[in-house]
Amino acid sequence: MSGGLTVLLTGALATVQDRGRPGHSDLGVGVSGAADRPALALANRLVGNGAGAAGIEVTAGGLVCRAEERLVVAVTGATGPVLVRRPSGSLRPAGLARPEVLAVGDELRVGVPDRGLRSYVAVRGGVDVAPVLGSRSTDLLAGLGPAPLRPGDVLPVGSDVAGPVLASDGAPVSAPDDGEVTLYAVPGPRADWFGDDALRAVFGRPWEVTSASNRVGMRLQGSELVRASRRVGAELPSEGVARGAIQVPASGQPLVFLADHPVTGGYPVVAVLRDRDVDVAAQLRPGQRIRLRAQPAPMF
Repeated sequence: MSGGLTVLLTGALATVQDRGRPGHSDLGVGVSGAADRPALALANRLVGNGAGAAGIEVTAGGLVCRAEERLVVAVTGATGPVLVRRPSGSLRPAGLARPEVLAVGDELRVGVPDRGLRSYVAVRGGVDVAPVLGSRSTDLLAGLGPAPLRPGDVLPVGSDVAGPVLASDGAPVSAPDDGEVTLYAVPGPRADWFGDDALRAVFGRPWEVTSASNRVGMRLQGSELVRASRRVGAELPSEGVARGAIQVPASGQPLVFLADHPVTGGYPVVAVLRDRDVDVAAQLRPGQRIRLRAQPAPMF
């Protein structure tokens, strides 16, 4: 273990993330982990890391890190400018979704994305901060794991290597387009709390992602979802909620739970996103429009 990366700038938010800490909901602790799980997994594969290696999740760009030793890194997720600044001051473009070698003193610069919201930086060997409950992930809601990164932080690089660096000229990028995005969901456990008009609105009308969204959840704005008359004023005891659950608070505007969601909630869940669509949702930008489409519940 050694001090491999010094954080110089963080942008809006940069955190350490891995696959999360499953199995602790009985303690009131959620899974957390990377908001876009396939993007982090791809970055780790590109640099030859183990699947559980920790990397850096960058929200809306702005991360600058300096290599304190020779490192191999990869940036995936949102698309945008990625540059390497040499100690001489010269700049060179770095590839997206492909391995890049940083010499001592090189600065990796992750710019503001032009598509998608969250970028992922993997370094060969993994970011080796101290684990909490078996994970190095920052859980902003529970306050577990390392604090959000700040300028001056030094991130040790570990030895979580599973194979060679991939000889890639650029893997496919999965960040969604800026246009309207379709997400699929199944009816939720409390869909019967809403009237027919509300259910038609959930799956028939467009929704806009608001700037109040974060790692806990993506807040949507659109038609007010009105409860069925028999449920007006009713109280729902707190019950378990999952990643991808679409909860409807008193405002009638849906909240889609993401990586740092609570383990219980007291508002009705009208629908639940398909698992792979939760990762797409984590890449949606404020102001972007989505449509929810109903997917029939699986038969067992």
